[in-house]
Amino acid sequence: MPLDTSTYSLALLRLDGRRWNELRRMHAQISTQPTADGSSYLEMGNTKVICTVAGPAEGRRAGGGGGTGGDANAMVQVEIGIAGFSGVDRKRRGRGDKRTSEMQMTIANAFSNTLFTHLYPHSTILITLHVLSQDGSLLAACLNAATLALIDAGVPMSDYVAACTSGSTSSYSSNDEAADPLLDLNGTEEQELPFLTVGTLGAGEKVSVLVMESRVQATRLEGMLAVGVDGCKQVKEILDQIVRRHGKRILESVKT
Repeated sequence: MPLDTSTYSLALLRLDGRRWNELRRMHAQISTQPTADGSSYLEMGNTKVICTVAGPAEGRRAGGGGGTGGDANAMVQVEIGIAGFSGVDRKRRGRGDKRTSEMQMTIANAFSNTLFTHLYPHSTILITLHVLSQDGSLLAACLNAATLALIDAGVPMSDYVAACTSGSTSSYSSNDEAADPLLDLNGTEEQELPFLTVGTLGAGEKVSVLVMESRVQATRLEGMLAVGVDGCKQVKEILDQIVRRHGKRILESVKT
């Protein structure tokens, strides 16, 4: 069913009631899996992801999953499991799924350049992500959940990797030059509108991840990227608050 964007020009509100520059509700927890070295649970709207981190551990892990690294650095491997009930179509993705493999490689490359892998030569850092529900911004949610789990595992990194999506209010075929950018698209919007996923380091504007799989006019791209980077700054602040609250709870439990 086509997305009805006719009301946006009148009320400047999207179908879920948000304005163009508003994030969806974000909720996250750290140390959700006691047996893992690091773990997290994150919700971005109705997109829900569980992440666990194993390592750094000596040796190499054979098998599937995206991985990067050399002998002098730790190898970052990513495995993503998408539940069959997570989407509307209830499609079960196998290990060889192309889209899943691309996401695994994107996440592995992002954290290979962010983590201090040179401190752990000949070792492996395994990031495992379980997708429980999909409603847009899946790659961004996986990146944010992995950031929290790596912090929980105590793996040193240069800064947070904060990610979100941004899009445009009209499709490529409409050729509307006056289209407005949108922040943090949901699943319905992603099906109909062009969008990109951007990840930045910390509160700055250094882009570490940029993925776009849809067509859009070049004149709209700059505005979409600017809105996405600004959204990443908001996400970074939320992630920082979550980490600080978790650290405060740990200190209070030690004192008692």
